Parts: sequence; structure tokens; C-alpha cells
Amino acid sequence: VVFLNKIDQVDDEELLELVELEIRETLDRYNFPGSEIPIISGSALLAVEALSKDSQIQKGKDPWVDKIYQLMETVDNAIPLPQRDIEKQFLMAVENVVSITGRGTVATGRVERGKISVGDTVEVIGLKDTQTTTVIGLEMFQKTLEKSVAGDNVGILLRGVQKQEIQRGMVLAEPGSITPHTRFQAQVYILKKNEGGRHTSFLPGYRPQFYVRTTD
Repeated sequence: VVFLNKIDQVDDEELLELVELEIRETLDRYNFPGSEIPIISGSALLAVEALSKDSQIQKGKDPWVDKIYQLMETVDNAIPLPQRDIEKQFLMAVENVVSITGRGTVATGRVERGKISVGDTVEVIGLKDTQTTTVIGLEMFQKTLEKSVAGDNVGILLRGVQKQEIQRGMVLAEPGSITPHTRFQAQVYILKKNEGGRHTSFLPGYRPQFYVRTTD
């Protein structure tokens, strides 16, 4: 979905049609279905100004706010919801760790699979000794939650875990669902040059680096 902004600055309808045509040609050039993708025109600034005067403004009361309603309705209709893997055991890679005074340590990341609720027990796995703790809080975009599912970007407040005991690259998992390892055997595919991969061959002594989830 494309939002064509600042149309309040243009009075020429033919110019707007030309811009839309160029957008569709650009989309086609990059292998998007330009003729099928919805394009919504509006003015984000004028919509914000209208909402700042009346935050409860209803649909149909302001043409610029209506454009934002139209945009979000189009997004809902044009973009399917992703399939969330909520039936499997909980797993989340830790992206960042913060310490909140008076509350404790919060691990943030995207829930990869399963679901998690306040009061659940999780294991902190990887890089250091595995430890078991309890989820005492969940938050997403400054909203407190009782549970979170696969696909959510959340902050998980952990009981009794110090900030120095957990770091980026570790994972939170349902107890007993996974185990840590220092060695593993894998089969890998090396991208060709025309696939955006290496331009030169491997030389003796080459040591590849693998990035697994959030591990740096």
C-alpha cells in the first residue's frame, strides 16, 4: 500500500495522476505489481492538525482524517495477517536488556514461537549458565499485557535476574524445551555472486561467521 502525502500542496489533478503513474512504473521496475497496489492520497499534516483540535473526531467529519481511515482500512484489506506459530513451545531471542529502578530487569525481543503469560516460568539460555526465572510483567509499546504471542515485540520483566546475568544473544524458552550447545554440525548454502553472495572463492584458513538470531 502506498500513501501519497502532501497532496494539499498540489492543485493540478493531472499532475497528481502523473505522479501516481510514475509511482506505479517504479513499483513495476522493482518487481512489485504496480497496477494492483492501492495508492491512497492525502495529507498527514492536515490530518494531525485536525486531530489535535479534536482527538475524538469521527469518520466523515474531516476529509483529511478520512484519508487516514481509508489508508488503514486499505492496509487491513490488502495485507494479510501473518500466521502466528502459537502452538509450539515458547521461544524468544533477547535483543536488548534494560534495568528499571524499583522493578527489575527487562529483556526485550520478538516472540519467535508459542505464547507467554505473566506468572509463567522460563529459562534463560545461552552464553552463560542456564537459569530459571518467572515472568512478572509484560509490556508492548508502553502497554501492560497479561500475555503475549508469537510475532509480538515485547519487554519481559524477569524475577530475580540481574542485568549482568542476561545479554543480547541469549534466549528465553519454556523450561526443558531446548538445551544449549557449544558445537553443532550444519549444512549451509553459500550464495552465488549473482545471488548477492561472495565474489571470490574460499581460501585455506577461512573462518566463516554465523549470526544466529540476535547473537552478534
